[in-house]
Amino acid sequence: MRHIPATTLYIGYARDVCDVTALRRLREAGIVALIDLALNEVPPPISRETIYCRFPLEDGGGNQLFLIRAAIETAASFIRSRVPTLVFCSAGLSRSPAIAAAALSMATGESVQESLALVAGTGPTDIAPGTWGQVLAVMKQLENLRESVSQD
Repeated sequence: MRHIPATTLYIGYARDVCDVTALRRLREAGIVALIDLALNEVPPPISRETIYCRFPLEDGGGNQLFLIRAAIETAASFIRSRVPTLVFCSAGLSRSPAIAAAALSMATGESVQESLALVAGTGPTDIAPGTWGQVLAVMKQLENLRESVSQD
């Protein structure tokens, strides 16, 4: 698990939430919300007081864009509200950093590329091109939506 500086956002992988002991460590670290992006993993044994959001994404593309958008918007909402949140997937290298970067961009107004550089600076990152392409497509949709609303 790694912390994104100046935020309440963490990126992790399936082993960070694999059992009661791992989840206890997260609670001790102050993390209260989990965003699970791992389609190919069994959901963790979460406790009743944990906020748990699951957006089962395939790595490499092939996801419905509404699901990616929901993951980004949920994470951005937690970031804006300063809720300590762990975004995780199977290995923590592709889906997690991609969604985290997009959410940071949405929450802070920084470009998605600047947010990705911040996220990538915290540790290993290997975002699948298909995943990143879908994230960028969602960010473009959201930008177009904001522009059309501001023109009305």
